[in-house]
Amino acid sequence: MTVQSPVFAMVAGEASGDILGANLIRALKKQFPNACFEGIGGPKMQAEGFHSLYQMDRLSVMGLLEPLKRLPELLRIRRAIVKRYSSHKPAAFIGIDSPDFNTNIECKLRSVGVKTVHYVSPSVWAWRQGRIKKIKKSVDLMLTLLPFEADFYREYQVPVQFVGHPLASEFPEQPDRAAACLDLQLDPQSAVVCIMPGSRASEVELLTALFLDSAQRVKDGAYADLQVVIPAANEARFQQIQSVVAAYPELNARLIMGQSHRAMEAADAVLLASGTSALEAMLLKKPMVVSYRFGALTYAVLSLLVKTPYASIPNLLANKMLVPELIQNQASIENLSAAVIDALDPVNRERLHNEFTHLQKQLAVDSGTTAANAIKALLCH
Repeated sequence: MTVQSPVFAMVAGEASGDILGANLIRALKKQFPNACFEGIGGPKMQAEGFHSLYQMDRLSVMGLLEPLKRLPELLRIRRAIVKRYSSHKPAAFIGIDSPDFNTNIECKLRSVGVKTVHYVSPSVWAWRQGRIKKIKKSVDLMLTLLPFEADFYREYQVPVQFVGHPLASEFPEQPDRAAACLDLQLDPQSAVVCIMPGSRASEVELLTALFLDSAQRVKDGAYADLQVVIPAANEARFQQIQSVVAAYPELNARLIMGQSHRAMEAADAVLLASGTSALEAMLLKKPMVVSYRFGALTYAVLSLLVKTPYASIPNLLANKMLVPELIQNQASIENLSAAVIDALDPVNRERLHNEFTHLQKQLAVDSGTTAANAIKALLCH
């Protein structure tokens, strides 16, 4: 089947999805010059001619209480989307991330004959793997940002296409450490460690003092001239971290607002909470120490649910322990400081630079074009 003038229904629920959606719309226009795009999207998608039926920020809810308060509105929007595209079937429905909202829509629309695509895999490969049954019923095509995710879906016979990670093309192959140090008023001749204790209040509470204690031990030992830079994710985290940093006057840590990429670029090593920052540090070719602590009950539950051998994206991509992961009881001052000293070793820095460059090239696929080609193949099948 060839679709000449299709309508693509798309739903993105947050800023990252808006960026992916805009990129995908540009690529789909090349394949389908007469296509129309509508659903729910943000300003970047709308700048590409997308018609948003609702404000995207109505879907952007966080925490525990806010989703409950907004649940009636969210259910109304979801029912309206299902009703609209069940009676006026689009060429395809494309849910962009927001799996809790989109998977239900995809399941219902697919049951009435609409082709469904989900862009950005939920972390079903890592935990709550039983969700794969619902996903298999809901989607005709899964688009993944990471290659090991595609391998997981193939195991379960879910049609899938790895499309690359958009971040991979945003980072230079050779970071400019000297320029970053100059920007942040750091001495490029002395070792720099970037500390990133997370963006949530609970993460910062559990990790900041631990990370600072570990940096202090590194400074007291092998690196007397050590410089520490800490980028705060937002104003609330800045205030929270500042109150902890005050207890470490000898460390003379530089706390800055935002600029996390610049801070990592200036660093020789990064001590970070497991998460997206590990991918960003990898793309900046920085040796890192990945760490995390949970509350005892949370950790006990997660230990039963999590199915992956590694916690960080660099290790998952390489399928080996490229960078140390010190989680829960392993996250001690002694272990972390030793791992940071090891990360600062020039031999390790060179080895990891080569490994990370190879991984970046794997991820630096033209995401929009690859996704659009896969969608076209689905529609023409």
